[in-house]
Amino acid sequence: MDVDRAERGPYPRSALTASAGRAFGAIPPTALVLLGIVSVQVGSALAKHLFGAVGSFGTVALRLFFATAVLMLLWRPSLRMNRRTWTVVVGYGVILGSMNLCFYLALARIPLGIAVTIEFLGPLMVALAGSRRWLDAFWAVLAAGGVVLLMEGRGDLNLVGFLFALAAGTCWGLYILVGAALGRHTTEGNGLALGMAVAALVAVPFGVTDSGAALIQPWVLIAGLGVALLSSVIPYSLDLEALRRIPPRVFGILMSLEPAMAALVGLIVLQESLHWSQWIAVLCVVAASAGAARGTHPDV
Repeated sequence: MDVDRAERGPYPRSALTASAGRAFGAIPPTALVLLGIVSVQVGSALAKHLFGAVGSFGTVALRLFFATAVLMLLWRPSLRMNRRTWTVVVGYGVILGSMNLCFYLALARIPLGIAVTIEFLGPLMVALAGSRRWLDAFWAVLAAGGVVLLMEGRGDLNLVGFLFALAAGTCWGLYILVGAALGRHTTEGNGLALGMAVAALVAVPFGVTDSGAALIQPWVLIAGLGVALLSSVIPYSLDLEALRRIPPRVFGILMSLEPAMAALVGLIVLQESLHWSQWIAVLCVVAASAGAARGTHPDV
């Protein structure tokens, strides 16, 4: 990997980050992605418990603020980067901040499993992009059918929540592509830390304006730190390491369990039960991604 020497930062890695780097390197990239999936869904469930106290904007602000603080302390990245690298970092951060805002606005209106299933269309489209196989067209139709089933499921599906989840999915697809570029232009967690700082600059003003002093309650701060670790620091670090070792398209395919995991966590942690047709819809999206993985990448 061609990395500008100045991007490595002025300090050597701490023992903690060095150990983390060795640990990540020993884990297969597939396992890194799966661990990230579990972490982010448990974090999303915890975040939903904060909505009553600080709202969706406040929760995003806490998540990104604490994630930035932790990552900056861990990696102590240098600001000395070339213009092209800064463009990638800023683009990554803006997409990350927008994705979080849209997803939490959706999560405040619709169940976790449904929100993630809709959002997952972004990574799935990345996985299918550029394919000329007729079978991949079938997987895309199957995923679309799953979304139709969600819309037709028992109870009213909040349209605004649906649209926010769709916007989050668009950002998620872009996050995968730009995240791969971030991995190529930066080393270790330096680009991630700076990108997270940009994301915080995008989201924190919304949270402060919306929630004000409610954000500094001790229990809210502790919960916000937990959300930051589970939903941002751990999964994004795992994602970035995985994206250094596998193509974006493969990464998108490996996310196939995300909707099912979200629905399961929503059921267990949030007691958000889905109608049988909505479970079928979730499984349609999972099957579409798994089918694309088997057809396009037999070794995945």
